[in-house]
Amino acid sequence: MKRNSIFVGLLVLIFGLSLLFVSGCATDQAVKSETIKTDAIQADASMKDILADETAKSKAGWVAFQKEEAARKMLLAEAAAFKDIQFAFDRYDLSPEARNMLGGLADWMSKQAGWVLTIEGHSDNRGTLEYNLALGERRAEAAKTYLTGLGLAEKRVTTISYGEEMPLDPANNEAAWAKNRRDHFLLVLK
Repeated sequence: MKRNSIFVGLLVLIFGLSLLFVSGCATDQAVKSETIKTDAIQADASMKDILADETAKSKAGWVAFQKEEAARKMLLAEAAAFKDIQFAFDRYDLSPEARNMLGGLADWMSKQAGWVLTIEGHSDNRGTLEYNLALGERRAEAAKTYLTGLGLAEKRVTTISYGEEMPLDPANNEAAWAKNRRDHFLLVLK
């Protein structure tokens, strides 16, 4: 009987220790689980803050980009508004209309420091190839000289002659020849 009571006591002791051990592990698991949940909530909140911040930056960047793009398109439209100037047959002197257009171009370029200009000189197809290239060059140089005389830096203006090589109108009549005797202005943002 004594043996049975020792055996029962040992069983009670083992059972009690097992209960303590199991309940202790459960509490430890609950604490670990709660810590993991808290960490996940904090990480989620941090990610939301980061995403909100990045979204705000993206929106601000997009708005700035849109404004820059609109300003760039406006400048390109302004640059494209400068039309060709025309010349009389076998002449390279500037007409009053040409001087007026060049004055507007010089004024615009003085406000747009990042732009450079190439003046392309053209002629009609009457005359020799060499003569027409030289005439196209004199026409382009006449416009450049006028622009630099208005204060535009010479290093911002280059010239090239195409002579009769790039006609606007390939027909052989007075209307086509008049269109082809011109200076064309190519503005580029440097």
